[in-house]
Amino acid sequence: MVRIHRFSALRPRGDEAARIASVPYDVVTTGEAREIIEQNPKSFLRVIRSDAELPETDPADDRVYARAKENLDAMIERGQLLRDDAPSLSIYRVKEGGTIYTGLVACLETEDYAENRIRRHEHTRYDKEEDRSRHIDTTNANTGLVVLLYRDPGAIFAAIAAMIQHREPDATVKTPKGEVHEIFRIDDPDDLAILEGLFSPEDNLYIADGHHRAKSAVNVAERRRQAGALTPEAARFIGVLFAENRVKIHGYSRLVRDIGSYTPASFLDALSSTFTVTSYGEIDDTVFCVPPLREFDEPTHVIHMYLQGRWYELSCPVRNADDTIGSLDVSILQREVLEGMLGITDPRADPRVQYLGGNRPLADLEERVDSGEYILAFSIQPVNIETVLAIADEGGVMPPKSTWFEPKLLSGLVLHTLD
Repeated sequence: MVRIHRFSALRPRGDEAARIASVPYDVVTTGEAREIIEQNPKSFLRVIRSDAELPETDPADDRVYARAKENLDAMIERGQLLRDDAPSLSIYRVKEGGTIYTGLVACLETEDYAENRIRRHEHTRYDKEEDRSRHIDTTNANTGLVVLLYRDPGAIFAAIAAMIQHREPDATVKTPKGEVHEIFRIDDPDDLAILEGLFSPEDNLYIADGHHRAKSAVNVAERRRQAGALTPEAARFIGVLFAENRVKIHGYSRLVRDIGSYTPASFLDALSSTFTVTSYGEIDDTVFCVPPLREFDEPTHVIHMYLQGRWYELSCPVRNADDTIGSLDVSILQREVLEGMLGITDPRADPRVQYLGGNRPLADLEERVDSGEYILAFSIQPVNIETVLAIADEGGVMPPKSTWFEPKLLSGLVLHTLD
């Protein structure tokens, strides 16, 4: 079974939370982070994106990580971040329009990750692993949250939600997009025992977001173990646990800069050797993905493409429905089109292809193509959450940028230190 742990968190003083909380480190560029910090010097980006304060310095330079620690220590010394007086758990609630997400904040064992009780469906990149590993090791803290899913037999989510039904949050942050993020500290011994008991039967957890943060924490634990300096807290990392049926999953759109020697017309002709290509007509560009033109009687790949101001539907039968990964729409798109036709063999690194999170309206794709920055875009249908968990259970790895999970959590509201 997986193990969850109480911990003495660092968290913002109540009246500072709204100023300190920030977007995660990996959703802004250095320039964007610098601009946010200039407007709000209390932003937690000063800790998780300290490179923004050292524009002339290589982001991998030791001074960047030292600045992160310096900034974190200063926030503690100024009383902006306060440590809990006793180990506890927290509940993280996000209100987004009419949707409410509720998750449990706890520490998890790096050993459970290493032994595959905490499962993943994506490869990590060494450069990103090394960056966050150095950041965790230098700051001596997990400064970012890993989002994990659990299978709920029916009682876990209900018990967590009921626990805060009549409570006021300890911290509240409203984002520019109108989302409300709330943190509730749970320190009552009886409540803590209930929460720990709810998760004791769980055999596995599944990483939805934060694969690099989790793997980096595992790296730091192993390095400290080898150095004879591993503490119980350094063998753990912070995560937020959501019921698998209480999150949203979107596709991940692809934008392509050029189509090589193809013309738009010859590209469409070439696609026709694999897909049935149908001109779509008018769409609602405020939605997140294009709905299929019709229902299919058999498993079918359905992908939508925007080219020269027009949407097309690309469809073809799934060749082997028992191949969980191969039957994904992103798999056939990568295999037959991006690699097979355009020679994009490394979709993570090739500059000809870029990605747009699936919670963005189709108008954003159209705008990028219409501007001439890209020549075409692909809109991908969301993957069923059970498919994601099945791939993780099989030990499989999904193609890069296959899933976009919501909610997206803020950084700086709950921190775990390694001492």
